Amino acid sequence: MSGAEFVPLSLTPMLIGILAAIACALPGNFLLLRRQALIGDAISHVVLPGIVLAFLVTGTITTWPMMIGAGGAALISVLLIEAIRRLGRIEPGAAMGVVFTTMFAGGVLLLERTDTSSVHLDVEHALMGNLESLIWLDARGWQSLLDPVALAGLPSELTRMALTCLAVAIFIGLFWRPLKISTFDEGFAQVVGMRTNLIGLSLVAVSAMAAVAAFDAVGSIIVIAMFICPPAAARLVTNRLVAQVGWSVVFATLSAGLGYVLAGYGPLWLGGQDSVSAAGMIATV
Repeated sequence: MSGAEFVPLSLTPMLIGILAAIACALPGNFLLLRRQALIGDAISHVVLPGIVLAFLVTGTITTWPMMIGAGGAALISVLLIEAIRRLGRIEPGAAMGVVFTTMFAGGVLLLERTDTSSVHLDVEHALMGNLESLIWLDARGWQSLLDPVALAGLPSELTRMALTCLAVAIFIGLFWRPLKISTFDEGFAQVVGMRTNLIGLSLVAVSAMAAVAAFDAVGSIIVIAMFICPPAAARLVTNRLVAQVGWSVVFATLSAGLGYVLAGYGPLWLGGQDSVSAAGMIATV
């Protein structure tokens, strides 16, 4: 494929997929080590009804209404989990399972029963995202990377994911020491005066931010996979945290890039006529 075809059709979707994968993988390292890896799965279940309700109220799928809706859904889920745990006298894990699956089912039901046809918001996009549609229409080739007019036409999802990825990286860098200590020895962290509960909540909040930002572009499948798979693979390579984080970024980048290429061209190489879902292939890789 020439640059005139690759840049407008494949460059931005691939970059968005890579940035989304990295944004989820970075906090995923600490969630994995804290044995909270499924929080990414939980977040992707919880935010769906909030995002749908935010769209129904505002009529738009811009960033802030989606973030507010997702945050409200997360708060409601916490209250429901606590209420079910206390009133039903059951384990927290069982309460979380009830709430997460119920809220996700409610979100899917809202999508099916309401008119969201005017935007990319339906069950398919909730699961698979719309990565293939995030093309750069104003690009004419590699020279467009230096053209201010063409750059102004970049998909908004690319800017959003780049800023989100940067914010996550800054958070990890600034709070590296307290995150590291509280992850490996929570008791010692409390003794030296660290507010471990606040650190844990901040990590979950950053994870939720990454999940919400990535949700519209890449769907819940990649969000779930990238919170767990790159950090888990990196953990098999090394037992040093710095190296693990570095390897997780490498694996996330390879998964997103290679998965997108295989989704688009793999079937053609095998004699097929159509491509397959980029999100599904990225999660598979």
